[in-house]
Amino acid sequence: MWGAATPADPGALVKEWLDIDIDRWTRQVVRRTFDPDFGSPYWLRQVPRLDFDPLEIARYEELSAFGPFPLADLRTTDPADLVPRAVPRPLAGRVWETGGTTGTPCRVFYTPDMLRHRAVWRRWSFVQEGFLPGRTWLQATPTGPHLIGHGVWEAADLHDGQVYAIDMDPRWIKRLIREGRLADVGHYTTHLLDQITDALGQGRIHYLNTTPALFQALKQRFPEHVAALDGVRLSGTQINATMYRDFLGALDGGICGISYGNTLGNAAFLGVRQGSATIPYMPNYPQVTMQVVRKDDWTSVVAPGASGQVRLTVLHDDLFLPNVLERDQAARHVDDDWPCDGVADVRPLQVTNSAPEGLY
Repeated sequence: MWGAATPADPGALVKEWLDIDIDRWTRQVVRRTFDPDFGSPYWLRQVPRLDFDPLEIARYEELSAFGPFPLADLRTTDPADLVPRAVPRPLAGRVWETGGTTGTPCRVFYTPDMLRHRAVWRRWSFVQEGFLPGRTWLQATPTGPHLIGHGVWEAADLHDGQVYAIDMDPRWIKRLIREGRLADVGHYTTHLLDQITDALGQGRIHYLNTTPALFQALKQRFPEHVAALDGVRLSGTQINATMYRDFLGALDGGICGISYGNTLGNAAFLGVRQGSATIPYMPNYPQVTMQVVRKDDWTSVVAPGASGQVRLTVLHDDLFLPNVLERDQAARHVDDDWPCDGVADVRPLQVTNSAPEGLY
């Protein structure tokens, strides 16, 4: 699937990406997106509504001129229209969806280059976190239209693994919570744990990929299965440093990796320092950048260590989404080895019955 161009050691590509000047990268993406002949049909339709010429954008900071990206457009726009016409038509590939917590999900098309970028960063994280190649994984995450389910192929194709998987529909859990059907939430969680323990009970699984909430339930009900694992990799917003250390203890010598993000963009876990209460993440630069802004002013970046709302900007060659205001809050994190800001201690901006996090 990936071909000879994908290196066995993803560190080479990641180093190359981290050396990219963000202003140069911004100009490249914006000019490709707004090329009059080969640009994105969606964005070219927006040009008459703009009070500036997007082709004159020269610096990353100038992307604020676009304002917050209207996520509602991703619920109604043909995902192909966001992809520049420089990508040959007809498009062939997958349309992925966000969780759909607050109604109709957002939908975006991922080109092969976008999937490769995500996968290389993911394998880089595997290596940094200590997950060995050639092992057997169990993927216990959302499936179907959710990009996190693509982890099956990432672990298999890029990390030489065998991968088992279970069925999981996170929207059903969220619907049950919204309707106050908490007993049914418990029944569905048990249904998922039955699938997980059936696979783990065979004794062939080295690593589990799941969400913090589901792993917490597994640890509480089946601690012997957790202790037998060589490691777990978690994706979600419901984890803090105390939970992380608790998970490590339950793994009995196994490793615990974490990632943060969603269908639009992701960030890599940098590890928890000894004695620290902070869980930091750095975005998959330069195609994904994150900043933490004041909740009452999306243009104002908070000071390092201060908390605010996560603002995401997607700068793929084939997908441009500036200033996405996420449903998450975090602390602003800076790292000397990263050319952009990161986030730490991510948690939901607000959790209500109408917008539950469910098993994330």
